[in-house]
Order: sequence, then C-alpha cells, then structure tokens
Amino acid sequence: MTETLDRLRLSRLDDDDLELLLLVRHFELKLLELYGRGELNGTTHTCLGQEYVPVALRPLLGPDDHVFSNHRGHGHYLSAFRDPHGLLAEIMGREGAVCGGVGGSQHIHRDRYLSTGVQGESLPVAAGVALHLKRSEPGALACVYIGDGTWGEGAVYEALNLAALWELPLLLVVENNGIAQSTPTASHMAGTVGSRAAAFGIRHHLVVSGDVNEIRASLGPLVAEVRGSRPLVVEFVTHRLGPHSKGDDIRPAGAVRAARDNDWYDRYAHDHPDQFHRLDGLVRAEVQAIADEVAARPPARWEGA
Repeated sequence: MTETLDRLRLSRLDDDDLELLLLVRHFELKLLELYGRGELNGTTHTCLGQEYVPVALRPLLGPDDHVFSNHRGHGHYLSAFRDPHGLLAEIMGREGAVCGGVGGSQHIHRDRYLSTGVQGESLPVAAGVALHLKRSEPGALACVYIGDGTWGEGAVYEALNLAALWELPLLLVVENNGIAQSTPTASHMAGTVGSRAAAFGIRHHLVVSGDVNEIRASLGPLVAEVRGSRPLVVEFVTHRLGPHSKGDDIRPAGAVRAARDNDWYDRYAHDHPDQFHRLDGLVRAEVQAIADEVAARPPARWEGA
C-alpha cells in the first residue's frame, strides 16, 4: 500500500473510548505473552495496530445489528461486549468461557455476534442475515469484517452480487493491513477494493485516518443509509503491528517500522500525555489481574447445546 495513516494530531477521546482502546491493546499483548510462556495452546491472531477500527464503529452499531467477525477478531468482540474475562477464559479453556472453551480464539458465538477463522465464510452468511433483517427487522443491519486477503475468495463476490441485487442492509468493513499472512497485497490482488465494489454498483468509502472521532463523524451518515438497505464497503487503510499469528512474522524491518510509525498508541500518548498515562497504567494492571484470575479457574466443561 502506498497510503499512510493521517499523521495529524489525534483528537482527544473521552475516557471510555480510550479505556476500550487500551483494553484491546493490553489484552492482545497479554495473549502473546501467555503464548510465549507456553501457558496457551493452539494459535491466535491479534489485532495489534487495528484496535481503533471496531472502537470507532462501536456507537454506530446497535443491539439489533448482527456482527460477523474473522480470525483477527478479539477487538471486534471486546468492542461489542467489553467482556475480557469471558474471552480470555474461552481462549484459555477455563470456566466462564463464552463458548464453553470449545471455540478458542477464532470461533466465538454470542447473541448476534459470530466469528470464524475460515476466510470469506462470514460474508454470504451475513448477506443472508441482511436479507432476513430487511424483511423482518427493518432498520437493523449486518456488519461483516474481512481483510484484504479475503478478496481472493469467490464467496465474497457472490455475496456482493446478492447485496447489490437485493439492496441489502450490509456493511462490509475491510481492514486492509497490506499483507495477507505473509504475502503483500500488491502481490496477490490486482486492482483495488474500491474498483471491485464499484463493479457491483456498491458504494466504497476509504478511511485513511486513525482518528476515532473523525472516523465516526464520516461514517455516521453512511451507516444510516445502510440501514435503509443501501450496502456499503468501508475500507480502512490500517497496519498490522504484530505477527500474522502468535509468532510468525517474516516481514522486512522496513514494513514493521512503518507499522510502528503509524501506530495510534504512541501517537496518542504523544498528543494527550496526561490522559493517556493516567489510564494506560490502570488498564494494564486491570488486564494483568484478569489474566491472573482467569488462569486460576478450573478447566471449562462443555455440557452440549
């Protein structure tokens, strides 16, 4: 990607938004630490560097909306439910887990929230749910998160075709971090996300800012139109700060440095130091306490549907 995030001063957030951003950041860092110590099994994909995306969208989505997440979805879940205890218990396989410890890091179901690690699987399901919402719950929408790598899946185009033909209340959020596992976007994707959306007559909105308040202001009217059955593709030009999964980062040093240079965390600390440092230590301590408490729980027991 040639675009970079807006380097202007970030606007000041209210404490609630900043606390949520910091919660997602320190939750993800704690996961990598636990994996590094051998205290977690399987794999995980953190959203380090991309936390601001679901936080910005949070007040634009309501309890009647359906949210479909992907393999890099901890921030999506925490923004929807603010439940670090249940999510960590799920990943650790401890009592109190969201899905009884059988979903792990990638496969979470709660109320109208569903995540899956299978690339592209959520989009046709979201289109079907959007059709149901249009018929039975007008005003509600289906929001689905995908990455740039998912645009190699045929299901994406089948779903976009139906969304356009049937005028579905579908909000497609693309977190374009410029790399699909270990392959740069320029090496696997011809054209642009915007041009592919345009091929179906679907609106495309590009977000290059990392400013939560600015993003909300620009997206508010557009999301309202989605509720009136006008599908929308919102593409965030963002950066993946951490590895693809828990430890497989083979990017060149320059790419990692660019991600860090554009990271909201240090930028916000620089722009609003008093507020940042007042809350950062508190949230860091909160996440440590959560990790200690959850780790002390007995193993989760699956009791069936």
